[in-house]
Amino acid sequence: MLNRIVAPDFQSIKPLNLIQPDSVRYDNGLQAFVFQDPQLQLLRFEFVFKNIFDKQEFPLRNTIMSSMLREGTATLSSAEIADQVDFYGAYLMPEYSLDHTSLTVYTMHKYVDRILPIILDILNNSIFPQKELDTFVRNNKQTLQISLKKNDVLARRLFFQTVFGDNRYGSIPTAEAYDSVNRGDLLQLFGQQVQPQNCTLFVAGHVDADVLRMMREYFGEQWKGKATLPAENVPELGNVKEQIIVEKREEALQSAIRMGNLTLNRSNPDFPAVQFVNTLLGGFFGSRLMRNIREDKGYTYSIGSAVSSLQYTGLFTLSSEVGVDVTGATISEIKKEFEKLRQEQAGQEEVELVRNYLQGVMLGSLESVFSHVDKFKAVYFSGLDLSYYAYYSDVIAHMTVVQVQDTAIRYFDYDSLVKVVVGKMGE
Repeated sequence: MLNRIVAPDFQSIKPLNLIQPDSVRYDNGLQAFVFQDPQLQLLRFEFVFKNIFDKQEFPLRNTIMSSMLREGTATLSSAEIADQVDFYGAYLMPEYSLDHTSLTVYTMHKYVDRILPIILDILNNSIFPQKELDTFVRNNKQTLQISLKKNDVLARRLFFQTVFGDNRYGSIPTAEAYDSVNRGDLLQLFGQQVQPQNCTLFVAGHVDADVLRMMREYFGEQWKGKATLPAENVPELGNVKEQIIVEKREEALQSAIRMGNLTLNRSNPDFPAVQFVNTLLGGFFGSRLMRNIREDKGYTYSIGSAVSSLQYTGLFTLSSEVGVDVTGATISEIKKEFEKLRQEQAGQEEVELVRNYLQGVMLGSLESVFSHVDKFKAVYFSGLDLSYYAYYSDVIAHMTVVQVQDTAIRYFDYDSLVKVVVGKMGE
């Protein structure tokens, strides 16, 4: 019988055993990766497209095009697509990010032959009906109007505009921008972006011979490229100078604070060390920012920081919402935490805590074959392979107090941050 009084023996974390996918490239240019799990009768098909931008870099077109992929084809209305997908217990989800657009479908293995023809129809024949476009624009303009009353939304918009500038990463939606999008723009972008040579397909689950045959038939043969891919437009990213932007809102009860700057991305060897130091500073519930500003001072319910990897750059962000009477005090405490991070070595116990947390997060993130797909995608689109995770784990396992301080000195300079406050500065 298990003795619950005695704690279990401590065991070191073993190396990750990540699934290596099978690779298939079809004659139409589609690259597919297959992750096998014969015990799983739920299949996931994820079509990921690299976003295509013209010289104006107007990402709202990409967002709307992605969101409306379920809204009708030459043969199926949006209602018919929804009814058929629901009837077979499937789930269809378009998503948009700054670098990629995706269309993901979850379906049971026994119904895959009913669902994949619908997906092929969407990929070949989406028409973006004017009625649905009008509804989408109207609904999103209303949502935007409501969102612009929120301090955190305004702070995020100001922050992205300032950090990234006038390019795809810094572009923010406006009511006028929604009005400028027309159906012809969406059809043109669809013809350029949603085509096999611009797509990577990730398939996971019980991918047997019948599923492989259907993949080849539908997406390797019947899905035809419509155009030559345009030349890639690389966004212009300059050196962001330290700025303090305050937008006063007299009626505000809370101030939204957002800080950050451009940093390295996953392709840089220092990225795991930067993630480690960010976690210590503000990346989990036991971080320094949480202990100081939430637990000790009681200025906020939540504060945190993050490091994001984008295709052409990386982004460090810090955000919180605090009472207007303690806005200035909160900013002062944030500055103190940055200075302490750079000027003093962390304690060994704190470094061990962060190390164990990150190792646990890594293990906990591999709960299913779908998690393995997500891990693979992250490195694949960064020009890396699965060996990155062995490198990542090694860096995390051997971070020292000296390396933490050195990384903080190199990459966590408070004076270089863009600082945005929407609300009141207070004391």
